[in-house]
Amino acid sequence: MKNREIAELLYETADIMEFQQIEWKPRAYRRAAQNIENLGEDIEKVYERKEKKGLTEIPGIGEAIADHIAEYLETGKVKKFEDLKGKAPSGTTELMEIRGLGAKKTKRLADELKIKTVSDLKAAVNAHRIRRLEGFGERSEENIARALRNYEKSHSRMALGKALPLAEEIIFVLKTSLKTSLKTELGSKTPKIDLSKLIYTGSLRRLKETIGDIDILAEAEGEQVGKVMDAFVSLPAVGQVVSKGNTRSSVILKEGPEVDLRVVPPESYGAALQYFTGSKEHNIELRNIAQREGYKLSEYGLYEKASGKHVAGKSEEEVYRKLGLEYIVPELRENRGEIKAAIKKTLPKLIDAGDLRGDFHLHTDYSEGRASLETMVKKAETIGYEYIAVTDHSRSQRIAHGMEIDTLKAQWDEIEKLSKRFRMKILRGSEVEILKDGSLDYPDEVLKKLDIVVGAVHSGFSSTEREMTGRIVTALENRHLDILAHPSGKLLGKREAYAADFGTVFETAAANGKVMEINSQPSRLDLNDELILRAKEYGLKFCISTDSHSVSDLASMRYGLGQARRGWLEKEDVVNTYPYSRLKEVFKKLRD
Repeated sequence: MKNREIAELLYETADIMEFQQIEWKPRAYRRAAQNIENLGEDIEKVYERKEKKGLTEIPGIGEAIADHIAEYLETGKVKKFEDLKGKAPSGTTELMEIRGLGAKKTKRLADELKIKTVSDLKAAVNAHRIRRLEGFGERSEENIARALRNYEKSHSRMALGKALPLAEEIIFVLKTSLKTSLKTELGSKTPKIDLSKLIYTGSLRRLKETIGDIDILAEAEGEQVGKVMDAFVSLPAVGQVVSKGNTRSSVILKEGPEVDLRVVPPESYGAALQYFTGSKEHNIELRNIAQREGYKLSEYGLYEKASGKHVAGKSEEEVYRKLGLEYIVPELRENRGEIKAAIKKTLPKLIDAGDLRGDFHLHTDYSEGRASLETMVKKAETIGYEYIAVTDHSRSQRIAHGMEIDTLKAQWDEIEKLSKRFRMKILRGSEVEILKDGSLDYPDEVLKKLDIVVGAVHSGFSSTEREMTGRIVTALENRHLDILAHPSGKLLGKREAYAADFGTVFETAAANGKVMEINSQPSRLDLNDELILRAKEYGLKFCISTDSHSVSDLASMRYGLGQARRGWLEKEDVVNTYPYSRLKEVFKKLRD
């Protein structure tokens, strides 16, 4: 699908327009990009079916933008956008991706310090030239330096939310290509390629927050290996073929990341899958066990050291079983005690997608969401949820169109009406700002009427550890707060976690019966696995929520689920696996 490609093109164009001080158009282009991202169907098919008229039926896309999209779909570029890029300094859009550098600051840096690239910016920071500019100063320079480090870190690794759909798309297209070619070539014969065993490996399979390259494994033998390699390097998404061999090929996609494909025979597939999934530390410990048991373990299989006989390798389960271990799921393979547990047969039964009954963090167009309350409810019910909480922003979050009390009460009226039409429980909630002194953004008489209060920090990220810890602890001691949302405040690649004593935070939360959120937004994944493991030691309960701002965001639940599994969580640890009757015991304000 070209949806992501076109959305990114519109976002980039909006940035350039903003830099060139074209006032109202950037907002329109960003709105169009958001709607294309959330379209839910292939924009190419929309265009094929209805041509330009179909494009204008997409919310936020008028005649002019529809013309540009049609031109891109027809020719692969948009002349107007190319002209705009030509007039903007090279590197402008890249600079504006750095947190805190909007169009105005980027333009000042370009005009006054001749900073046109990320390298220029890094040199200026190191030479302390930015602090000399009027209106910037030492603090601004330090903030830019921190944002620059985060930018460089994020661009050396890819966020899970981008890598996983990309890997799935590559594998889907590769499977489709192979199915077509094999059917043409072999007719009714059985091919020697098991397409069900085309799978991504590495840190992506372990569902880490960020990954480096995308690694894919396939099973094939004989002349079919070449067929797989030919199809792989010929994928439409490939921008450059780095290498092509009999067992491994590497390409760089047009979108940027490198993708490696390895092809192994059936007898080695399981061993290779285990080896290339990692982690390195997990694999070292497994090899140590193999040596103690008189075996040699590699990506080719498990062999008897004395005779060289191949004794396991067709499947991962076979390898673990032969070594005397329970099968260890990929998310646990970090050498954090999982091997000892597998030896003792005491591995946790991790939470699964089918265990989840609801979502406690949803935004609608009452605040900064992009869909109506009814639309969000309809989609949640089609997922099969038993309950959801509607949690639009509270009043102090003006940038997010936070709701005044009158608007909040109007939303309650709509929730009451919708509750009569849908079988699902629709809970009255709010993402309530935790103010600087730790108090909550609505008065007690409003908070006590909410079914669920999700408390969150959205400001003051540069506070000291003592200040931030005190702020959060005060909020956790408020009897009306139920859930602490995105508890560390980080944004992947853009903002580090704020300084806070999480031991004190978790201890206070446990003492007051509060729930820790695992925020599934791909840009957050907060709590991450390490903090989940720490929080679990305090006996805390968790919820996995999407923080959805659109219908399509509801599908991001899988990213938070991945972090929960990496954090060793079981069904009982996560309150939105409970039936509604039991949930009322957790959030005592809930009423039928």
